[in-house]
Amino acid sequence: MRAVRVSEDIVPVSDFKARAADWLNRVAETGQPVVITQNGKAAGVLVSPAEFDRLTERARFLTAVDAGLADEKAGRVVSNAHLVAEMKRRAASRKTVR
Repeated sequence: MRAVRVSEDIVPVSDFKARAADWLNRVAETGQPVVITQNGKAAGVLVSPAEFDRLTERARFLTAVDAGLADEKAGRVVSNAHLVAEMKRRAASRKTVR
């Protein structure tokens, strides 16, 4: 995604309301976000559904990484050898139950 261009990608809410369908089409075609202003200040950002999905997936990934790092720092981790042994034990117990 390229940087937002003030001359092209920022629109006052009144202009946005008057041409909402055009702005939606533009975002869908270009993939570029549009900043919507109200009283001269940024009030919202319109992004395509694909870009929204990309951003939320990235946020979930970063949240998971942060949680993993916090777990490691707090000592809530197990060794790889312990994990492999536990997985083998669970797999073996499922085979005997069936």
